[in-house]
Amino acid sequence: MACMKLGSKNDAFQRKGQAWFCTTGLPSDITVEVGEMSFHLHKFPLLSRSGFMERLIAQSDKENEGSVISLSDLPGGAKIFELVAKFCYGVKLELTASNVVYLRCAAEFLEMTEEYGEGNLIHQTENFLTQGVLKSWKESLRALQTCDDVLSYADQLNITTRCIESLAVKASTDPNLFGWPIVEHGGPLQSPGGSVLWNGISTGARPKSSSSDWWYDDVSTLSFSLYKRLITAMEYRGIKPEIIYGSVANYARKYLPCLNRRQGVGESSSRLGPPSMTSPPSEEDQKLLVEEIDQLLPMQKGLVSTKLLVGLLRTAMILKADTTCVLSLEKRVGMQLDQANLEDLLIPNFSYSMETLYNVDCVQRILEHFLSMDHADGDASSCSIDDGRLMGSPSLTPITMIAKLIDGYLAEVAPDINLKLPKFQNLAAAVPEYARPLDDGLYRAIDIYLKSHPCLSDSDREQLCRLMDCQKLSLEACTHAAQNERLPLRIVVQVLFFEQLQLRNSIAGCFLVSENLEGSRQLRSGMAGSNEGGWATAMRENQVLKVGMDSMRMRVSELEKECSNMRQEIEKLGLVKGSSTWGNVSKKFGFRLKSQMCSAEHGSVSNHSIGSGKPEKLKERHRKHKKNL
Repeated sequence: MACMKLGSKNDAFQRKGQAWFCTTGLPSDITVEVGEMSFHLHKFPLLSRSGFMERLIAQSDKENEGSVISLSDLPGGAKIFELVAKFCYGVKLELTASNVVYLRCAAEFLEMTEEYGEGNLIHQTENFLTQGVLKSWKESLRALQTCDDVLSYADQLNITTRCIESLAVKASTDPNLFGWPIVEHGGPLQSPGGSVLWNGISTGARPKSSSSDWWYDDVSTLSFSLYKRLITAMEYRGIKPEIIYGSVANYARKYLPCLNRRQGVGESSSRLGPPSMTSPPSEEDQKLLVEEIDQLLPMQKGLVSTKLLVGLLRTAMILKADTTCVLSLEKRVGMQLDQANLEDLLIPNFSYSMETLYNVDCVQRILEHFLSMDHADGDASSCSIDDGRLMGSPSLTPITMIAKLIDGYLAEVAPDINLKLPKFQNLAAAVPEYARPLDDGLYRAIDIYLKSHPCLSDSDREQLCRLMDCQKLSLEACTHAAQNERLPLRIVVQVLFFEQLQLRNSIAGCFLVSENLEGSRQLRSGMAGSNEGGWATAMRENQVLKVGMDSMRMRVSELEKECSNMRQEIEKLGLVKGSSTWGNVSKKFGFRLKSQMCSAEHGSVSNHSIGSGKPEKLKERHRKHKKNL
């Protein structure tokens, strides 16, 4: 540590209780009270060094108020005045980065200028600050830490600003160029050539290069008011925003215990010893810190991780932070919702009402922020669904990820018996239709909700199921839905209808593929004998297709039987009459087919399987297809 000794006399001060006495052999003629401490001194050494003490002593003698002087406003208090008094008596005084700011402020307060003696305290402390402290990262940081106690005086003397500028310059410079802070933080000494020294001898080994976050732990020992000023100075110096706000994240994790509850013991350690706060801050201090950090962060995507933003949002809700702070954090999370995962969205409900286990309203607002930003950028304006494919927006992948994330969240909160149907519907409907290539995730969430809420009325169940599009269910989901007793009959019929269409389309596609394979096989047969491996591959593909065709035929047969049974049930109920009974099923149940499904081939399949109600013709076609294969 840099230090400087002043004066040459031995220590002549003794402390007795709350009083200091100077043992020079002469009785004291003045008493200086600083706080609860009394100093029994002599007038001449004080007034010969301090203009302020000279005026006070003269005024006291003039008004005959005795020999007691009070210095209640002295920067640094009694501990610093003890050092000042010793300096006035010529006692050795050691300047360090930990006391130089106090002494500089006290010297200014007491007017200890060169007018009252050459090499007075102002001159000595100013030289030590400029020549020693501000040239070192470690000493500048220590001096800045002490500015908190005398901030108004330090600001007037520009000490705070100089320390901050010194740190900002050093943080924006590669420390390997100067050997700091590697040397000061306990690293190995280096030779001018850059190799590691052992007992002054070059070993030839190269020191490890420091990363851009080497200063994170050091600056986290500052109070937030000084830390914020340092961050502003670093921004002005051109340090990358990612580096700066990585430091903000590190600072937040250090002083907000709620952010570390899901993590292990903190691995960060301060290079300058333990922080000033040995115990966690109070709840009020944490609340103020969250609000200050929110104001410090820029409204820009990607500078801070989504996990940290969600952690700050949770902490703000727990500590009942200002509503403006909570809404601002929700907006920040919404801006980068595509980087979140399901665990991030499971924010507990901290309200006293405890209506639901998780805060669904908060997630709804976060989603709305994301969608409003997406629409403002014009990313979602031209999106559409065409033949099961998403078309248009360049932000297609993020919005699809959001749809999957929200469907997973709905499935997670659906078992909550306190979750009302309108809340579930609003969140599910908030996701744009084009964002879901398949509705399997939404179907799963709806099924879980129906299972957990068995008392829903038939109208509510049907209204809930309208959230999903049966045409966008996969074959696996259709198979499950067709056997799901919790779904309304109308939805089951729609699922069966569209499943049959999907199977018929798949069969037609398989026939087309089979014909193409047959043609390619004939081409291969005319080629050289070196293509035997390709022929074997084609045979295997043909076998796989045959097995798939057989399973599809079996499924079609089962569906035809189910449709026949349903037709008989409907006729028994007397819902429809006449020979065109089954032909009107699609109108009665409100089926909506896409335009691409209404081709001539599909119409023929529908007429044979549904309009005539004769499964014998369909079986005859199957036998022909099998013969062709």
